[in-house]
Amino acid sequence: MPNRGDYFIPLPHKGKVTSIGAGSLAYENVVNILQTNISNSQRFVPAGYAHRPDLIATLFLDGPSSWWTVMAINALVDPFESLNLNDMIYLPDE
Repeated sequence: MPNRGDYFIPLPHKGKVTSIGAGSLAYENVVNILQTNISNSQRFVPAGYAHRPDLIATLFLDGPSSWWTVMAINALVDPFESLNLNDMIYLPDE
């Protein structure tokens, strides 16, 4: 099992990119913001998309670079232990 902060998520902001460790306190703050300030819809992980936040982001969001949004909005740290077939997930509304 990964430790807190083993996975790093790039966060673009104002033309620069910073990274936070998934599961860190900073990550939990991003999760809180995404879950409380953005309207979300329930979806299910479709066949062929299990354990692939990049593919889910390509299908439902702006492209594979939005993979971190899939992870953060669902408070996930490890895609290999989550995002199973038919799991209910939340994604931001368009």
